[in-house]
Amino acid sequence: MIAVIDYGAGNLFSVCNALSFLNIAHEVTKSADVINRADAVILPCVGAFPAAMESLHATGLVDTICENAKKKPLLGICLGMQMLFEKSDENGECAGLGLIPGEVHRIPSERVIIPHMGWNELVITQESPLFDQIEKPVYTYFVHSYQAFCDDRSIIAYADYDGKVPALVTDGNYVFGAQFHPEKSGEKGLQMLRNFERMAK
Repeated sequence: MIAVIDYGAGNLFSVCNALSFLNIAHEVTKSADVINRADAVILPCVGAFPAAMESLHATGLVDTICENAKKKPLLGICLGMQMLFEKSDENGECAGLGLIPGEVHRIPSERVIIPHMGWNELVITQESPLFDQIEKPVYTYFVHSYQAFCDDRSIIAYADYDGKVPALVTDGNYVFGAQFHPEKSGEKGLQMLRNFERMAK
């Protein structure tokens, strides 16, 4: 079972709809007990970084998430990915979960439209079980104005949007983050969710 964390700051419908379509057992939860019992965890979110972190702290789940990230797969999606890093300067500096070294800043280019919205090809830089049974090229759907700045060793794939935008990141163990929306990225995105479930078994 995958625990989908609900802390009142994210749009859970699209992720849960995709998991239901794939017949992947999941539970939307604000409970530490459910997260501890789950085989894997998804942290979805849309919106602004400080408000999302404030909502997450209000649930009292921050320590539970960080402890579970040491022993079972965790997938952060969109803003949920950005929250995996140490801090963001969106609407003022705000600390993140600190599960992956790096920071989040506004996409720096003035030559492209912000927010970055639409389909982009992933440039895959290292192997990952999330790409099992997925043929290249891989295009995924993005909607965001801020991006992660981190060591290349943390980047599994990036998108070229007038510069390298980390698209899929990891701590090298159990933690993964997708800047794009796999649940909105067609069959290949759905296969990533299948692969994530498989990693939890």
